[in-house]
Formats: sequence, C-alpha cells, structure tokens
Amino acid sequence: MPTGGRVGPTLAVSAVVVAAALAVAARAQGGRDATVPKPSTLPNPYRLVPDWPTLPATMKGPNGRKWGEVIRVHVAPNGNVWVFHRCFYDKPNGDATCLNRGDANPPILEFNPAGRLLRGFGVGLFAHPHGFTLDKDGNIWTTDTNDQETILGMPAKNALGVAVGQEVLKISSTGNVLMRIGTPGVGGNGPYTFDRPTGVAIAANGDIFVADGHSPNKSNGARVVKYSPDGKFLKAWGRLGPEPGNFKEPHDIYVGGSKGYVYVADRLNNRVQVFDQDGNFVAAWKQFGQPSSVYVDTRDNIYVGATFQDASRGQSVTGPTTGGNDRAIVIGNAITGELKYLIPDPGDLSAMTDTGTSASGIAADDNGNIYAADVGFNNLRKYVKTD
Repeated sequence: MPTGGRVGPTLAVSAVVVAAALAVAARAQGGRDATVPKPSTLPNPYRLVPDWPTLPATMKGPNGRKWGEVIRVHVAPNGNVWVFHRCFYDKPNGDATCLNRGDANPPILEFNPAGRLLRGFGVGLFAHPHGFTLDKDGNIWTTDTNDQETILGMPAKNALGVAVGQEVLKISSTGNVLMRIGTPGVGGNGPYTFDRPTGVAIAANGDIFVADGHSPNKSNGARVVKYSPDGKFLKAWGRLGPEPGNFKEPHDIYVGGSKGYVYVADRLNNRVQVFDQDGNFVAAWKQFGQPSSVYVDTRDNIYVGATFQDASRGQSVTGPTTGGNDRAIVIGNAITGELKYLIPDPGDLSAMTDTGTSASGIAADDNGNIYAADVGFNNLRKYVKTD
C-alpha cells in the first residue's frame, strides 16, 4: 500500500483542539479509563448507499439474510472492493466458521465499484476469518484467529487433515496461496507462531506487520510483529498491558498516510496507538472511542470503527448497550488526531444481546467512498460524501 503525499488545503488546527487531543492521549497512557463520550456534535457529510453490493440469489445468508458475519473489507489499487467474511454462516453469533461450508460459500469475494460480484475463492483455507488487507500489487493478506481443535463439533482441519488457524496467508488475486507465516494450529508468541492474529498490514516497501493477540488467548499475548517482504522475522513489540506501546487486544492494524505510521486499534485499552515502522511510540488517542478497525488514506484521513461505551459496562465490547446507539465511524486527521466527522451506525445494536462491534473492518477508496464491514448486523455498508 503506497505511502501517499498530503493533498488539499493545509489543516488549520486550533490550539484548543490540539490541547484537548494531547490531554486525551496523556490519559490514554495512564491506564484503562473508560472511553470518551461519543462526539455527536461532529458533522456527518455522508449518506448510506442502499442495497449495495449485489449478491447472487444463491449466495444469501441464513434465514434470508444478505450476509453472515462480514469481518473486513479493503479496496484494491484498481478500485475493486474485496470482502473477507465468515461464509454466510452466523449461528451462534460470534462463532461463525468457514469449516465445511462448501464451494458455494467462499470467504473471499471481489466486487467491482458498481457492486457486481466478480469472483470468490478461499474455500478450505480458513476456520475463523479475521485480518485482511491488500498490498500495492493487489495481493490479498489474511489472518485466521482460530485456536480451537474443534468448532461446533467439527475438527478444525482442512481436506488434507492439516490444522487450520493461527496463520497469516498471502494470496494472489486469483486465489493462489503465495506465502504462509505462522505454524498452522499451533499458538504461541515466538517469531513464527501467533496466538489469534487479528490483523495484517503491508508497508510501501513490502514489510509485513501483524497485530497478534485477540482476546482471550492462551499466551496472554498482545503485540505487533514485523517481517520482511519475504516473511523473515524482523522484530516484535508490545505485551499485555495499558502502558504506551503495550496492548490489550490489538484488533486491527494499518500502515499508511504521508508518514507511513503504524496505526493499531488497541481495542480493550480504548485507544488508537500510533508508531513509526521501527515500533517507536508516537501517540495514543482515546478521542476515537473504543476502536475495532482503523484505516488511513493517502490524504491523512483516519477512519475508525468505534464503540463509545458507558463506563458502567467496563471493558466489554459484547452485549447490549445501556442507552441509544453508541457505535459510529469516526473520521479524523491521522497526524494530529483532530476529529472531523462522525457517521452513526444505521442500526441500533442496543437491542442485540450477543455481539456488537459494528464496523469491524473499514476502508476508503480514492474517491472518498467509505466501506464498513458490519459484523454486528451481518452487512456490508458503502457511504458516499454528499458535499
């Protein structure tokens, strides 16, 4: 994913806004305090595109639903939209799997910008899809967070009897596996073992960054692992904890913007953490809420799929909310942390009882359209700017 230069008018950030952002970051460095209130006064210049994309009638979710659990979405250099989902199967919620779903349920789907399905593949490669991105050459990178030997009574193995999960895969745009990092079915925190890897991001030079440590995991791990373009271990940083540079469920990761920073959705620490590519701490931002997803475009806009939890709910990201709809996409400046826009979720997850991280994946295209992988309501959303 190439690093882009800054374009457009220079941002005029007031001293008050900068001071507030720094204060929030300072609080984030001090511990596990609750997320800030949802910034509901921010403008929303986006509208939801109805009935996008188009799925064939044979590829509908259970009980007539359009989708199962959609976990991630990204846009390729050619403008096509790629989706990573849990194979149209979502029962029980949060435990959806791609095991034994058959050829009609491919976990990776490609759509053209108009929303027409072009192809799907990846059958047999995944048990529990999670991390997903594309590099500048259009290759697909994925992670699988499965750490169980059986799922819903089924052995977590592929057709060859090999364990599935705990891996990062590089896959061509035609579905060929080009590289594997990790030890299939084996968890750990070594240089070539993961324990529930949540996300993967590719720098402009091809270096690979993996967010490792979905909560809970057996190693009590929470870190970022860096590899060379050919998959050689380079370094790792972070452990379980609230301090700057440590994590509690690094749920998503992205490398980009004009500075090529590493952005981590440090979900259960209620902050987005920012690093350089050597792992040096830059900032911790709590003003974006409790993040499940993070994406940065070439214009240094940061997009975060967030929950703004009531403090009485503690660190949980599941279960019903205590009030109105407190989930949203938050858009800001990826260098200063200044907030710009807020897109409230179209569905109110307060009525749900078992899952509730709505925009668990997020991306934007070169035209500024936003795509949200809605794992809570089993949907894929597209937004266009109205002005």
